[in-house]
Amino acid sequence: MSDTPTNTANLATRSRNIIVAIAAIILGVVLALGINAPSGTATLATLADRAVSFEVARTNDKPTMIEFYANWCTSCQSMAPAIAELEDIYDDRINFVMLNIDNTNWLPEMEQYDVDGIPHFVFLDAANNTIAQAIGEQPKSVFEQTLVSLLDGQAIAAEPSQGRTSSLDEEPTDRLQPSTDPRGHGAIAP
Repeated sequence: MSDTPTNTANLATRSRNIIVAIAAIILGVVLALGINAPSGTATLATLADRAVSFEVARTNDKPTMIEFYANWCTSCQSMAPAIAELEDIYDDRINFVMLNIDNTNWLPEMEQYDVDGIPHFVFLDAANNTIAQAIGEQPKSVFEQTLVSLLDGQAIAAEPSQGRTSSLDEEPTDRLQPSTDPRGHGAIAP
């Protein structure tokens, strides 16, 4: 049997269809792997999931860094990758505790540490004594120096400066709708 133009066209079409099908399968696998791969950027949710509980931190004889935060706080969100990097380095020696201010269970602690803006960081020594506090976004280098001083038992010369914060003056229901103004850093529009 000789190759007719029709047989040749059918063979070419089948070959092309097989190549397209294989390419689609490969592309699907690559996309699925890409979607399921970790992004490398830490979020508040990942920090909260791997945080030491407040109760454990108070009893395990390690220094502690408490972060008062909220999921809607853009200042908190922007610091999450730097905090995650520092946690990766120091988590075997320092407790990293995350307390969500939208959880009313933490109201006594918010009052105890005078939390009126977030992120609000409290640094405790191994005996749970408050060593320093910082409010607002902090440069990673300043934050790391505070952790090193906390670990070494050194006095923290000056508390880190107050950085950009989100206010707690709004009603809790209002906080669920952050401003769309990029300069609002999570604050509610007036």
